[in-house]
Amino acid sequence: MSVLAGFVLLLVVVFVVAYAVGRQVGPVAPGLRPSGGSGSSPGMVGHDMGGMR
Repeated sequence: MSVLAGFVLLLVVVFVVAYAVGRQVGPVAPGLRPSGGSGSSPGMVGHDMGGMR
């Protein structure tokens, strides 16, 4: 039982540390927006796909 508890504790510690580091670093792509809406992506003006379907 102690091995299982130690493993679960290790997992909790790893996830807490990863979450803390992620909060400190900030978003990976701050300008990223969910798809939908106007249909154009920021920064993609003039990038026509040439009739791809």
